[in-house]
Amino acid sequence: MYKLTQNSSIAGNWISPTGEAFQAQNPATQELLAEHKNCLESDVNSAMKAAQQAFPAFSQLSPADHANFLIAIAEEIEALGDQLLEVCNQETGLGLPRLTGERGRTTGQIKAFAEIVKNASWVQASIDTAEPERAPLPKPDLRKILKPIGPVAVFGASNFPFAFGTLGGDTISALAAGNPVVVKGHPSHPATNELFAYAIGKAISRCELPQGVFSLLQGNTIPLSVQLVCHPLTEAVGFTGSLSGGRAIMDAAAKRAKPIPVFAEMGSVNPMFFTNNVLAQSGESLAKALADSVCMGTGQFCTSPGVIVIQKNDSFVNTLAESMSANAKGTMLNAGIGQAFLKGIEQLIATGEVEWVNQAQENLESSINNALQPPNVVLKTSAQAFLQNTQLQHEVFGPATLVVECDDDAQFAQIASAFEGNLTATIHATDKDTYLVKQLVTLLEQKVGRIIFNGFPTGVEVCGSQQHGGPYPASSNASTTSVGIDAIHRFTRVVAYQNTPEQLLPAELQNVNPYKIVRRVNGEFSSQSI
Repeated sequence: MYKLTQNSSIAGNWISPTGEAFQAQNPATQELLAEHKNCLESDVNSAMKAAQQAFPAFSQLSPADHANFLIAIAEEIEALGDQLLEVCNQETGLGLPRLTGERGRTTGQIKAFAEIVKNASWVQASIDTAEPERAPLPKPDLRKILKPIGPVAVFGASNFPFAFGTLGGDTISALAAGNPVVVKGHPSHPATNELFAYAIGKAISRCELPQGVFSLLQGNTIPLSVQLVCHPLTEAVGFTGSLSGGRAIMDAAAKRAKPIPVFAEMGSVNPMFFTNNVLAQSGESLAKALADSVCMGTGQFCTSPGVIVIQKNDSFVNTLAESMSANAKGTMLNAGIGQAFLKGIEQLIATGEVEWVNQAQENLESSINNALQPPNVVLKTSAQAFLQNTQLQHEVFGPATLVVECDDDAQFAQIASAFEGNLTATIHATDKDTYLVKQLVTLLEQKVGRIIFNGFPTGVEVCGSQQHGGPYPASSNASTTSVGIDAIHRFTRVVAYQNTPEQLLPAELQNVNPYKIVRRVNGEFSSQSI
């Protein structure tokens, strides 16, 4: 069993930072946990320099060696055993069953990246051979490929401490592309971060790689985050969290002398549309299933349904409210998130256009002193109010949803048009609703990254066809995903080679095609040599 040290790790060296102290809190018991200290600017500088020094060797690993490294990371995470689950549960209160499943998802996605790295076709090699006799001008030999971009800064998330944490999807996709990574661990679970740093450190040593491939910086101060984003050696940022946090990082990156890309997954209300026909057919069961989806994980999923669009239907709303109230209260990840949730509910009600439907047994005031276990909240407003007040589109991160009551189908389309960018949108309909559904799909394609039919947005399959991203403010770049193997493309750039001698080309572009990968050669896809 690894002995926790309350330290950060810079290029394989465990350091005791000397910055301001901070403590995580067990959200279930409200017990303050071990004290940690913030890293300083000098620590950021050391980590980034080590990453830059590691980049040349790491970026040129063979596909087999690169894949073996990723597999080693997954194996070392698994080798942490119950200690990882127990430590993380103490810091997050998520429960051992949830964390066991999330660990499997995390190691599964690492192994999936190992497979595509081993295949090497992900580099999208493209070759157009020369035509020296072409008139009026000869055609040069041109070849292009995706290459890693350099050291990547990653900000771990609080709601998925494994899958989007220190060794989550952002870190692993950046490593899979051949980039060293410096992680700013989320301060809600620093001991969990430390365990992951220990695991990847063992994998780096096993594979005899440069230690600068990975560093972990611990801390909870804004200056630390800004220093990491603005460091001149940082080439890109991966972030999962709130809109305010993501926007601050985007703004800091844009103000640099050399702006860099920020791949931020931020807020989303994940609208759901229920037609009259589907509610008439199965409204009661849908209301109960919706309540379970909203309350899942105490509403702390980025795909939690935050806005429900229906035609006025008291039976559905009442069943939803009863089901939400019947769901057990969950525990928020930390006091800050809980307080932000309560404030968000207060602000919506203060508009005078929103009714708290299930305010029966307790009110907001009685919950103020227990922000870590807030009520499950169903709110209601009219379509007209929703269309006139953009504040009603703001995400309230936690177990709450806002029902928007329409007068007719035409208002469904108006609301779909009014939405800002979101990760998902869901349509529940029957075969009788084809015309309306076609309208909604056309509109929602411009608003979201994933459209779901007759299901619920909570639960994100990790596979090649997944899209977890959307137009701003859901994410900073609607053309990328933070889940699935295509997430690797975020941390790459295209390099073309013109009339380059064979021996100087990357192996994937050489005529002999040593890795036997699929390439586009003169417009045709082939794994053959030239």
